[in-house]
Amino acid sequence: MSKLGDLGARLHRGEVGYDFIGNRKIWYGLSILITITAIVALAVRGLNMGIEFQGGAVFTTPKTDVTVSQATEYAEEASGHDAIVQQLGNGSLRIQVGGLDTEQSDQVRTELAKDLNVPEDKIAAELVGPSWGEQIANKAWTGLGVFMILVVIYLAIAFEWRMAVAALIALIHDLTITVGIYSLVGFEVTVGTVIGLLTILGYSLYDTVVVFDSLKEQTKDITKQTRFTYGELANRSINGTLVRSINTTVVALLPVAGLLFIGGGVLGAGMLNDISLSLFVGLAAGAYSSIFIATPLVADLKEREPAMKALKKRVLAKRAAASARGEDGLDDGADAGEAAVVGPRTAARRGRAEERRG
Repeated sequence: MSKLGDLGARLHRGEVGYDFIGNRKIWYGLSILITITAIVALAVRGLNMGIEFQGGAVFTTPKTDVTVSQATEYAEEASGHDAIVQQLGNGSLRIQVGGLDTEQSDQVRTELAKDLNVPEDKIAAELVGPSWGEQIANKAWTGLGVFMILVVIYLAIAFEWRMAVAALIALIHDLTITVGIYSLVGFEVTVGTVIGLLTILGYSLYDTVVVFDSLKEQTKDITKQTRFTYGELANRSINGTLVRSINTTVVALLPVAGLLFIGGGVLGAGMLNDISLSLFVGLAAGAYSSIFIATPLVADLKEREPAMKALKKRVLAKRAAASARGEDGLDDGADAGEAAVVGPRTAARRGRAEERRG
């Protein structure tokens, strides 16, 4: 068995693990800090909206030796507006200039033909009105709202309302981080970005549901036992699915990274670059929130219940009594490793368990 596979098996059996639930305040604090940074960035810097949302013209030139920086300078001088220039894979240039109408677009096209030393009829010009981008944005918001409502309803029915609330907070967390990074770095927001943002919601929810399903199974009839608290079983659920979450995230990120760094960076594909960029950031944020935010939130909400508080008191009282007697505090002859929600089982624990079996 591979080392990663062996680690996954040991995590699933509870032989090793990390105390995600016990250290949840650290991750809450980190997420709050990132979220505040994202909100401040949005308030101060705003978003660099693409031409689809603010209107303007897009010029595609034939193959040319003019550099991106030179073309940017030419376009800004000809239009009097900021320009975004991308070099495409075939050596041609894609020049975006916002705030132009039809007449201004024709004038800029003529000036660009002179500066770039190419025939004017070889420069393709496309005029984009801001109303089109506004319609796309409104439809995206509508789709996002419908998605969120359906997710909450489904999770509330399939699991419980606490898991639905935690998953919703995790999704909002992922979107906020992704949008905040766009604002901080100044990435352009295009229709491709919107498509990517809507796509990451499904990926983000996948890992969360996997952990929730494991948690639901492990906490079935939880009040009938006195070995584990709800938080400990939640921690086991995260550790038990940790390697699976890592594997699925890496497998999803690799092709997206290929699109981003090869398709976008080398080939200069505009829309492809926009979609892959939002996917890459969103997938990473989704993997983080599934492990460090969603399930710890469920544990926090669940342990506020009177039944879970009473269970925790019984578990701790039993362990304290067993500790006073020099025992492990496990009933039914259970292996001490089962109680080790965090950390490896020790040789002493195994020895005592074997003695009880004997």
